[in-house]
Amino acid sequence: MTSNAQVARLLALVPYLQQAGAVDLAKTAEQFSVTPGQLVKDLNVLWFCGLPQGLPDDLIEVDQDALAQGEIRLSNADFLSRPMRFTPDEAMSLVVALEAVAELADPSSAAAVASALDKLTKAQGQSVQVIVSAAAGDADIRESLLAAIAQQTVVRLTYDRQLGSATSYPEVEPVRLITRDGFAYLQAWSLERAAWRTYRLDRIAAVEATGQPAQERGVPERFDSGWLESRPDAAEVELEVSPEAGWVAEYYPVRSAVRTEHGWVLRLLVADPRWLNGLLLRLGDQVLRVSPEAALDAARHIAHETLAAYEGKRSHR
Repeated sequence: MTSNAQVARLLALVPYLQQAGAVDLAKTAEQFSVTPGQLVKDLNVLWFCGLPQGLPDDLIEVDQDALAQGEIRLSNADFLSRPMRFTPDEAMSLVVALEAVAELADPSSAAAVASALDKLTKAQGQSVQVIVSAAAGDADIRESLLAAIAQQTVVRLTYDRQLGSATSYPEVEPVRLITRDGFAYLQAWSLERAAWRTYRLDRIAAVEATGQPAQERGVPERFDSGWLESRPDAAEVELEVSPEAGWVAEYYPVRSAVRTEHGWVLRLLVADPRWLNGLLLRLGDQVLRVSPEAALDAARHIAHETLAAYEGKRSHR
């Protein structure tokens, strides 16, 4: 039994018990799909829940004598029915979060998000104006992706990886739109790679429906603020680059970026050596140092092979 499941159950259990009054332990356990023993453990946790002061009169009480007889009686939990009041900082945090959700909300949830925003700002009794700026791409592209997600169909993207790199046309099965660090992303199953891939929405130039139905692929990889740190195969690499390559810290998640007299020293986690090879080749002579140096060997080998192939073709002309 996970702690997350227990917390969710307790949040539903307390108002249920407040409304029902004295209830049978076994029947309540059945109602919440747990054993009576687990429900007793849940109730013992409630002994330590209540108002922030943590004094005896601030905590929820469970009648232990009644519980021993198979009956649940809850008291001193009336504070939960009081209207919740947010501090200005709490309200502002919720407004910012809702504004970010509204940026990518599908039509079915957009109205609910707008309603929650309206109620929250009115409840504060003062004007709360927040502008959330996220690189979320074109609105028509977002609508096309949301439609493909709802219909579970395959789409063909026109994807510009970044300025100066080749445009690709991957066929993908879209699953969800997410935001992280001010950017909006599409998580999708790549048919070509046969793996989960993440695409920045502001780099998707076009979306073409194929009419092909998507398959069941399970759940995409985690992509929150700690998604890369949780990868067991991620290794830390330190790059010293010239000032012109400082954009790397803006485009990719880095652990640190320190300005030096020669440029930048960047520390980043790398889970896929092929990605690092591609980055090093794109940067070229803007890379001043790589640590560990072995991380540079593969990119150096690819560069030598490419140069040899180019020289070979030129000699045959």
